[in-house]
Amino acid sequence: MSITGKPSPAVAPSDARSDGIHGSATAIRFGASGLHGGALTAAWFALTIFTGAFLLFIVQPLLGKFILPWFGGSAAVWTCCLLFFQLLLLGGYAYAHLSTALLPMRWQAIVHVLLLVAAVCMLPIAPSTRWEPAGIDINPALYILLLLTACVGLPYLALSATGPLLQAWFARTHPGRSPYRLYALSNLGSLLALVAYPLAVEPGFTRMAQTRGWSIGLLAFACMCTLCAWITFRARGQRSGESAVPLKGKTRIPLPAIFWIALPMAASTLLLATTNKLCQEVTVVPFLWVAPLGVYLLSFVISFDNPRWYRREIFGPLLALALFALCLMIYQNAITSGKVSALAQIAIYLVTLFACCMACHGELFRMRPAAELTAYYLCIASGGALGGIVVAVAAPLLFNTYLELSIGLFACAVLVAIVLYLDRQGALARGRKRVVWYGIFIATVLLGCVMWIEGRPSIAFEKPVLFWRDFYGTLSVWHRKGHTAKFPGGWTPDQIVLRHGGITHGIQFPDPDKHRLPTAYYGPEAGVGRALLALRERPVSPLRPGLNIAAVGLGAGTLATYTRPEDLMTFYELNPSVERIANDHFFFLKEARGKVLVTLGDARLSLQRQPPQQLDCLVLDAFSGDSIPVHLLTREAFELYLQHLLPGGIVAVHISNNHVELEPVLAGLAEHFHLQTDVIIKPFDREAEQTTGQVTSKWVLLTRDAANFRLRAISDVGVHPAQNPENLPLWTDERTALLPLLH
Repeated sequence: MSITGKPSPAVAPSDARSDGIHGSATAIRFGASGLHGGALTAAWFALTIFTGAFLLFIVQPLLGKFILPWFGGSAAVWTCCLLFFQLLLLGGYAYAHLSTALLPMRWQAIVHVLLLVAAVCMLPIAPSTRWEPAGIDINPALYILLLLTACVGLPYLALSATGPLLQAWFARTHPGRSPYRLYALSNLGSLLALVAYPLAVEPGFTRMAQTRGWSIGLLAFACMCTLCAWITFRARGQRSGESAVPLKGKTRIPLPAIFWIALPMAASTLLLATTNKLCQEVTVVPFLWVAPLGVYLLSFVISFDNPRWYRREIFGPLLALALFALCLMIYQNAITSGKVSALAQIAIYLVTLFACCMACHGELFRMRPAAELTAYYLCIASGGALGGIVVAVAAPLLFNTYLELSIGLFACAVLVAIVLYLDRQGALARGRKRVVWYGIFIATVLLGCVMWIEGRPSIAFEKPVLFWRDFYGTLSVWHRKGHTAKFPGGWTPDQIVLRHGGITHGIQFPDPDKHRLPTAYYGPEAGVGRALLALRERPVSPLRPGLNIAAVGLGAGTLATYTRPEDLMTFYELNPSVERIANDHFFFLKEARGKVLVTLGDARLSLQRQPPQQLDCLVLDAFSGDSIPVHLLTREAFELYLQHLLPGGIVAVHISNNHVELEPVLAGLAEHFHLQTDVIIKPFDREAEQTTGQVTSKWVLLTRDAANFRLRAISDVGVHPAQNPENLPLWTDERTALLPLLH
């Protein structure tokens, strides 16, 4: 019986054996009995499920590409999108379960075909510009969820429901064949969609072409699914809600149902937490979110394809070794100021995620029911949605750092230990092999201690002043204490440092005599410093005695040090928390000589709403992190900038980034708009950073007429015009691609 009291489809007892907790059935390869009519329909079901899963996952980055510019390109947009899709997946699985449990086959087919027709009528899915956020007084996460519901809610719900529903229909039309391999196939389709988008879809098609292609795919899928409904409807036998062969013994056991939710919840929590950790704390690489999601889906594919793939004697030790390596890395980073390389950290986090997901999903598959198919998938989707809620909603409200990763790892270890203890047929059931259990207990306690250490970060010679977390990530302020340096020069001065994740966004000396020194990427020898100093050399007009400067990205407010009493500087800042921290912990804004304004919200949207500003200089400083706001570097964006810029003005673009080379993009824009360019790289070593507060920077300066402010006069040997050696196409709002620009 199902958990609703209704019978559910089952495989024949001859195909079942006890291979885990409560003697669940073994998966059997469908179509193995030979080529006959059943093999053809099985292949059609498989193709339909694969197509639906592909469409289900490729729409996620597609919709994200539309709405990312409206929220400044923040990585948190992806987390909110993932939460939305997990919630809709839960809704689809709930619909599939209720449909198979309450409706005869005739009405299942009719209702689902009508749902698909309604979904097709919702096309196209491209969000209208009416959804552009009008101000900063909205909750970004809730707004994104509402936006996605209106644009793609019904089509995504129909796609989500089709997977478990078709598997239930398959169990009816193909008795004796396990539908669980179809679940593995659906995850394979999702994985391929995830890989195909950045490699082929994004660089090859405009946004509107992508939405048209997806709409055609949905229409084709609706036709394929309708044929599956017709095949099932035509099949003789009992209605879908009835078991082909009665099951022996108990079929409703409360304990597995709890783990059907808890195990996928732990895996989902670790997926999103690892993604946040990698993208904003470890290293800032675009598309790094693809790797954790790919690992997560791969664990589903392996676990549900065949019971032979998940072996406790293999993945149990792998989980222990991965957690041990992670603990060593965390301890070393905490004690030795982060001496583990970024590449090694990525590898350790991904291997640990894979081991945890394999343990969770492998044990989940061992608990699979012979019946209650849709209820089982409903519980899996519930766990995934709960994990998304924990990371995307609860964690930012409760924690000021990424503690959910530590909690998820600890929960995973405890859950797996409980499962091993309760499995009556396992080697460690009910405390057998006490030596092993002592080891598990000690290891779990040590894991908890190390996770506690990670929750209290510290860096050598640096004392944490503030940790803050919001929709846009984690912000931290550090007091870097003066100390005797290892290099010649002796004592280094104290510094106040602002970081967003692992990226430095501002440095200031607490010494009052050094408050106005431009530091970090903004020193007098850096590109922006040279541009502002060069603009000072122009003849002064009585009607315009000072400079009018706009800067995209506030940071600590360092650029305010360049203002004079007659100047106006306007900062455009997406994150309100940055403005509070800049005012509370730094002196750049407070002690600026000129007039300084801060406008909150996305810079491009703000400039669109304003009349021409007659700017002398526009500074774009938003590209040093992992979330490259590509909408600020498109043809349409530069058309807007040039409307606000004086004929002799400068656009100064900060492109210091360890993983993305944006110079070709700016070279293409310069060629399109006939702009003069200079690329200015100012290197600084570790000694310079600790003594002068300046770090290596790379800037590109662009102007309509270089002669107006003698751009070449400020160029050093080695400074060169922006180049596009690969002749990459011009970025537009409809077509951008970061993958070719990765180092």
